[in-house]
Order: sequence, then C-alpha cells, then structure tokens
Amino acid sequence: MSDAARTSVLGSTGAGDLFQLLRDGRPRTRAELAAITGLARSTIGLRLDALTSLGLVGPVADAISTGGRPPSRVALLPSARVVLAADLGASHAHVAITDLMGAELASHTEHLEISLGPEAVLGWMVEHTDALLERLGKTRADLIAAGIGLPGPVEFSTGRPVNPPIMPGWDAFDVPRWVKRHTESPGRSPLPVYVDNDVNIMALGERTHSWPDVDHLFFLKVATGIGSGIISAGQLQRGAQGIAGDIGHIPVARGAGIFCRCGNEGCLEAIASGPAIAAAMRRDGHDTASGSDVLDLVRSGDLDAVRAVRQAGRDIGEVLTTCVSLINPSVIALGGSMADAGEHLLAGVREVVYSRSMPLATEHLTIVQSRAADSAAILGASMLAIHYALSPEALDTLAAAN
Repeated sequence: MSDAARTSVLGSTGAGDLFQLLRDGRPRTRAELAAITGLARSTIGLRLDALTSLGLVGPVADAISTGGRPPSRVALLPSARVVLAADLGASHAHVAITDLMGAELASHTEHLEISLGPEAVLGWMVEHTDALLERLGKTRADLIAAGIGLPGPVEFSTGRPVNPPIMPGWDAFDVPRWVKRHTESPGRSPLPVYVDNDVNIMALGERTHSWPDVDHLFFLKVATGIGSGIISAGQLQRGAQGIAGDIGHIPVARGAGIFCRCGNEGCLEAIASGPAIAAAMRRDGHDTASGSDVLDLVRSGDLDAVRAVRQAGRDIGEVLTTCVSLINPSVIALGGSMADAGEHLLAGVREVVYSRSMPLATEHLTIVQSRAADSAAILGASMLAIHYALSPEALDTLAAAN
C-alpha cells in the first residue's frame, strides 16, 4: 500500500496512526511524514516524541543532504519489543519469540498432545516462553503481545475455543485470561493475548511470507483435519462466529455412507484427511497407522499410496471448486502435513478445480504447495499479535498511559 493510500485509510493521525506509516521499516524524515499526513512538523514532532518514549521508533543513519545539516530520519526499531507466538497443534507445540516485524528470534518445538488440556498445554507454553526470553536476555516486561493458534473453532472476540472436537477440556476455556494471569510482570499492564484458529494464522503467515501483494488468498490445511483460512480484499475473513473456512465438514459425493467424527455423514475430512487416507489404505491391506505412514509410502513410490493421495486431492478439489466460485481467490496454497505429498496431492486438486471451475475464475489462479511451510503458523501468530498490539487505537492508549 502506498503512503498516500495508507494515510487515506488512517484518517486523522495520532501517535498510533503515525506509527502505521513506519511499520514497513522504511526510514522517513519529519518533512516526509508531514508531507504524507498533511500535519504540521511541530505536530509530527509531538507524535514522534510519544512513540520514541515507548521505544518503538528511533533515529537511523542520516539521510542524503542537498546542503546544510543532513535531515534526520526515523524508523521502526524492530527489536524494541518482542512478541510471543505459539502454534499449538493436535500433537505438536511450537513457541517462539519474534521481533516487531515477525522475524523469529528464538523458538522451541516438541511433541505435545492438545488433549492434555488447557492448563497443561498453556503451562508448557509459558514455561518455554520464559526460557526463550532468558536465552535472549529479555524478560516478560519486553513482551508487547501474544498470538496463539489452536486446532479447533475459536470465538475470536473472546479467544475461547467452542466445542473443539479434538480438544477435551478446552471448550469455552478463557485462554487470554489464563495467559494474562500467568505472564504477569510487576509494574506492567496485562499482556494483550490474541487467539485464533490455527488455519487462520497459517493463512496470515503464508500471505506475509510469500504473497504480500496478493489480496485474495485461500489457504488450505490438510492434516489430521481439513480446514481453510480465507483472505479477501487483504483482510482475514472469520465470519459471524469465527468459523468461516471450516470446509472439512462439507459433504462430498464419494463420502456417502462414511461417518465423520463431527457426527455427520460424507464430510470431506472423513475421506481426504491424513487419518482417513491411512484408514482406507489399511482396509486394502497396507500397514498405515497414520497419515505420516501414507507419506512414507508415497516417498518410496508406492503406487497405491500415490493413487490414494491423488484421489484425496480430487475430493478436496470438488469442494474447492465451489470455493473458487464463491471467493474468486488469486492463490490457493496447500499446507499441513499431508501437503508434503507435493505434486501428487496438488495434481488431484488441480485436475478437478481447473476442469470444473469457470474459465474466468481460473485464468490467473495459482494452486501451489505452501511456500511458508512449517513457519506459516508461527509467523501468522506473530503477525496476528502485532496487528492488534500495534494498531492505532492500542498505541494511542499505550502512549496516553505513559
């Protein structure tokens, strides 16, 4: 977005609004900021003083001068504060500390079952957050916000999981309140905590990492379950209750008579997720306990596994064809563990989407494996926290409190 366009969106410029101009990391002089915003240089100076007092911006190397004293430039200081980012999956947990541009500074990952319950899993997250901060020579006081992804439906306005099928004990648990209470820092306000569905944060991470100029992106995660994150007109779409993109429970033709863990029959997830593909291959005599076993067979060139994955791609493509007509994305990115099947899964998806969708919808449509891959979720969690913690409203409130 250009400076002029960004300013037209921002409207009247307070300290928080002015900061949005600097979030791209590009240094600017006070004169440039005054020209962009239309504010007096004295007003710009007051706004910058407020942001400098928060430690978020500071001077950088002098700009080129055309004579006289070189004008000084100011820019975002990415390392001024840090962000807690966490990707808590069905059977894995990844926690990281990032800077204000989303760059990962330190991280830790291990196998952890989400079914252990919220206090055990979130306790693990807090414990390793403290360890990572110590490794970086920082404390909880350096945290500006936390972003957390969970593998189930989340009511974004409250950060509470809602009837998550694979998360016993998590239903309606107040995740933000628990995390705030257990990350208290003397003399500081409670840590802002933002919680979302894991596929939504992966969509944010994928766009930030690989498609920053794409305003219409559809991210599909194929793993233990199937879900999607929708970015339209540059904004993540959550829907009325936060479950937009839950395409794993849309019925497909080949699913007739097959029951899903949600209680319904014929869901896409019941025939095309990792466990579903593994179960189908077991019925045909293969020793496939999980989706990872299927992937191992695909890598070894097993034709039955390749056919099974490609058929799953066709089933996914059946649902995506409808999504393409409804949303008209420019990019569909496939992530999650089963996306490691690569072209075998993609081939099935493309076969159906390109043959059944309207030509205008697919003329410039790109269907690819996620480029952000394993880093998508952590980057997305970080960007989620940064987006809200560094919003104009949040920064103006923070500046007023200081």
